[in-house]
Amino acid sequence: MMARLWIAASPCVLGAALLGLSAPAWAGPGHDGGHDGPEATLSANSNNPKRLPDGSVFLPKPAQRQIGVRTTPVLGGELPRSLELAGRVVMDPNAGGKVQALVAGRIEPGPRGLLSIGETVKKGEVLAYVVPSSGAIERSNQAAQLAELRAARLLAEQRLARLKELADTVPRKDIEAASSEVGSLAERVAALTGGLSNRDALVAPVSGVIASSHVVAGQVVDARELAFEVVDPQRLRVEALAYDVELASDVASATLVVGTERLPLSFVGAARSLREQALPMVFRAEGPALSKLAVGQPVKVFVQTSSRVRGLRVPASALMKNPANETIVWVKIAPERFAPRTVTLAPLDGVSVVVTSGLKAGERVATQGATLINQIR
Repeated sequence: MMARLWIAASPCVLGAALLGLSAPAWAGPGHDGGHDGPEATLSANSNNPKRLPDGSVFLPKPAQRQIGVRTTPVLGGELPRSLELAGRVVMDPNAGGKVQALVAGRIEPGPRGLLSIGETVKKGEVLAYVVPSSGAIERSNQAAQLAELRAARLLAEQRLARLKELADTVPRKDIEAASSEVGSLAERVAALTGGLSNRDALVAPVSGVIASSHVVAGQVVDARELAFEVVDPQRLRVEALAYDVELASDVASATLVVGTERLPLSFVGAARSLREQALPMVFRAEGPALSKLAVGQPVKVFVQTSSRVRGLRVPASALMKNPANETIVWVKIAPERFAPRTVTLAPLDGVSVVVTSGLKAGERVATQGATLINQIR
């Protein structure tokens, strides 16, 4: 009887034993051998952005939407050969000018007071006055000469009055001579009086805004000293230096990048003498984007020539640097995978560049969010 009960129960006992062997057994604290249990498995299988062993980046779709990744296919073709020139903003000589004192003297405010930078002025408007300065001896000599002229004019007027009373007996030519002498003395008195009390008016040469002011009320200035600069902010010019003299005869177009805007430039001409071993080239700039520029500001000018180079147009925002300081772009090789490509490039127009090697036509390049992709480790 006992033997049969043991035999009947043995399958149940065997199943329980196998179930106990297959169930996971967790060690107590400090006896887990350094593993984190289920957390390690969860971390290993997580769907997070990461850099893969081959250098590419795994970036899930939710992460791409979160950081704003945008890609665009690159197209090849014959693009103009371009050069990047260093330049600066200068005033148009027909729409700007300098206000200088003609005589040495003391500054006095104009009808609107002393205007500050940024204020609008009109052509011919008085900006300030210069009261001529002279020594005490010079002024005393002028005052003595003025007194003599006034006395002489008084005598001439009295003589003219007497001659007019004797008009019937005095020749007419004597009366005319006396009248001419009175007029001459009057004009000499007026001129000398104006010289003692007259003020030199500093007027605006063109309509525009005050670009710079170098005077204050009561300041003593010398002759030819700069007082104001007036410039029209909607009419400026850009002067660039070219180290290739032949470039002056091969300019097809030019652009200037202001922030995120492209400002087209018109080529005015090039100098015929070198400055600092470079050829100055002048471009005319017009448009609303000029309000972001200031006279003397350093800028970069991109000149497109008539010659062509074959390559791929890529936005400049897609260019990155790898740890070896090489220029790379991130190419989308799979829906959730980006690979770095080392490229060689040439300037184009400031917004885009020409990639001559490292890419193929039709490949999708990350143009937005490339900086964040480059930082994933």
